[in-house]
Amino acid sequence: MERNISPKFGSSLPVPCVQELAKESPEIIIPTRYVREDLEPLPLAVKQIPVINMANLLKGKSEELKKMDIASKEWGFFQLINHGVSSSLVEKVKTETKDIFHLPMEEKKKFWQKPGDLQGFGSAFVHSEEQKLDWCDLFYIITLPTYLRKPDLFPSLPLPFRETVEMYAEELRNLAMTLIDYLAKALGIEQEHIRGLFNEGLQAMRMNHYPRCPQPDKVIGLYPHSDATGLTIVLQLNETEGLQVKKDGMWIHVKPLPDAFIVNIGDIIEILSNGTYHSAEHRAVVNSEEERLSIATFFNPRLDAEFGPAPTLITPQNPAKFRTVGVEDYFKGLFAGRLERKAYIEVMRIQMEDSPNS
Repeated sequence: MERNISPKFGSSLPVPCVQELAKESPEIIIPTRYVREDLEPLPLAVKQIPVINMANLLKGKSEELKKMDIASKEWGFFQLINHGVSSSLVEKVKTETKDIFHLPMEEKKKFWQKPGDLQGFGSAFVHSEEQKLDWCDLFYIITLPTYLRKPDLFPSLPLPFRETVEMYAEELRNLAMTLIDYLAKALGIEQEHIRGLFNEGLQAMRMNHYPRCPQPDKVIGLYPHSDATGLTIVLQLNETEGLQVKKDGMWIHVKPLPDAFIVNIGDIIEILSNGTYHSAEHRAVVNSEEERLSIATFFNPRLDAEFGPAPTLITPQNPAKFRTVGVEDYFKGLFAGRLERKAYIEVMRIQMEDSPNS
């Protein structure tokens, strides 16, 4: 049944368009709100995140499932090759998303966030005028299920961009559901349980534009955080790199493979797995020469569901480490705060009392 419901998860305060700031001059003075003095001086490591071959998963090769299981436990990130999404569709998504970010400012204003809403051009997780800002502009949109789309935003998107986003959303929903099925299989979660949560699940896209910055070491494109979602599938739109993943106290620079997606485990999957899988902290850095663009597609349980650690994983020896909550309440709590490290999943964690023998 179709419903005309647009969920109100919260809002974000309006902030300047970074793309416009970066256009002013090669020697722009970075506004104080973007200068970050709280960045961790962690070392960079030269490693490559795991690579999973989707074709091998679909052929039922157990070693590929084991590789994905280990990647989800130890990294929380992997690159996915041979994923089956049409290369021509992916190229259309890349081209048309770049075009959207390079529309004249007057055209962009037609799709700007409205007070009390998060969808459209603008920012997210900004709740005070003193808060430090990321060197990034975004376009955020709920894509599925269709009844959750914002009625005055999605239909007004220019063609062919709207149709391309529609096709891409469907393809990535199917891909995400297949990946979640395999993750559930590796964990020993019943398919009926996982499908009951994620069928008709909430899918949203965050399209990111990171302009060049004359002093890139003084700003951050996206502050270190873990995704509060179920599963995130990232598409890099150009050759400029910037995604970094935290592992073993170091930042690992991600070099995207051609025709691959970058997949990361979100907090919801960490909770469902009762902590077996790991939602890793990651960040985006910028450079002084070129812009970077990406699309993060977030896949989540349906809003009217409840979720917590999967019942089949809970035993007297392995009690629940996280609370069970309603999905809609979970997201309202998320957007009411700041995007910061793994702070939100800690809100969900059950605080165990010290045992008498400790």
